[in-house]
Amino acid sequence: MKRVLVADDASFMRQMIRDIIEPEGFEVVGEASDGVEVVEKFLELHPDLVMMDIVMPKRSGIDAVKAIVERDASARVVMCSALGQEALVMEAIQAGAKDFIVKPFKPDSVVSTLAKVLEKAE
Repeated sequence: MKRVLVADDASFMRQMIRDIIEPEGFEVVGEASDGVEVVEKFLELHPDLVMMDIVMPKRSGIDAVKAIVERDASARVVMCSALGQEALVMEAIQAGAKDFIVKPFKPDSVVSTLAKVLEKAE
């Protein structure tokens, strides 16, 4: 079972992601509500994948990706963005994110993107 850390400042979004991925065989090992917390949890939990919002308090998702990749070059991070944040998505990819998912989520797209990123790493 692949272990996922979910980071979003909105608790309902974290729950929505959990509801989408857990029935598909992913284990949510932790949740974070801001960019500082996600880096701390990543170092503590060593998840297989991080699913993170771009816009978060305390530290942006882009800064958090940079911090995670600095500590673990093989980290797999998938960014979540609202429509219209294409420039931020490109910045996140350049910072080390492996892929992105656009909100509002389509469950099939979420699962296939996570599976694709995990397959590339194996």
